[in-house]
Amino acid sequence: MPDITLTTLNKLKQNGEKFACLTAYDATFAHLESTAGVEVLLIGDSLGMVLQGHDSTLPVTVEEMAYHTASVKRGNRGALIMADLPFMSYATLEQAMANSARLMQAGAHILKLEGAGWLADITTTLTRNGIPVCVHMGLTPQTVNVLGGYKVQGRQQDQAEAMLQDAIALEAAGAAMLLLECVPSELANAITRAVSIPVIGIGAGSGTDGQVLVVHDMLGLSISGRLPRFVKNFMAGQADIASAITAYVSAVKAAEFPAAEHEF
Repeated sequence: MPDITLTTLNKLKQNGEKFACLTAYDATFAHLESTAGVEVLLIGDSLGMVLQGHDSTLPVTVEEMAYHTASVKRGNRGALIMADLPFMSYATLEQAMANSARLMQAGAHILKLEGAGWLADITTTLTRNGIPVCVHMGLTPQTVNVLGGYKVQGRQQDQAEAMLQDAIALEAAGAAMLLLECVPSELANAITRAVSIPVIGIGAGSGTDGQVLVVHDMLGLSISGRLPRFVKNFMAGQADIASAITAYVSAVKAAEFPAAEHEF
């Protein structure tokens, strides 16, 4: 199977085919996921919570992201590698450039930044310098203190319209992908139709081009014992982790996941 690139994902969108994304933080899971058909491996700053035990993603550093990105690269077998720029690592254009270079050199193929339309200038500059950008919109965990908690975003009409216009502006600025987290399915569908670039959803319904989950959630692992509404435990009924990952990929591609009970 040829390596997955942005061209691959754009063709899948054009053909109306779904693609699967999972978080990966080490070589072993990168190997398992990429050989099971996961198209995009996300080194998320979610590692601060699921690996390090923090109560948010804020403590994660660029150095830690580079370490885990390099680990994933060594285990990867052809998937596209996407890495998060962590909290306050792109507050200025200079920071964004320096820290993006660090993660790309560690093995990332595309970087994910949390925000909205205000990221247009950074997106344009990074893209011009050979760094593809995925903008993470909706519930953005790095701004959880501003949002007042982990809440669904875009329920109000003015918020939804602003998010739609931001998505269009970000594509015009050069964004290669968008990721929508915890937004109403109707809004996610509208954004996916309005842009020509691939849109990944998590808690955004089944209408997006791709789906992503934190791999620990997908395997039913949670320190608190509770899984978010938008998560399905794919480990249930499976013999091993590899089978659970394969079941997830199959369900995403067949548009069987997420189902209505996973949407807002």
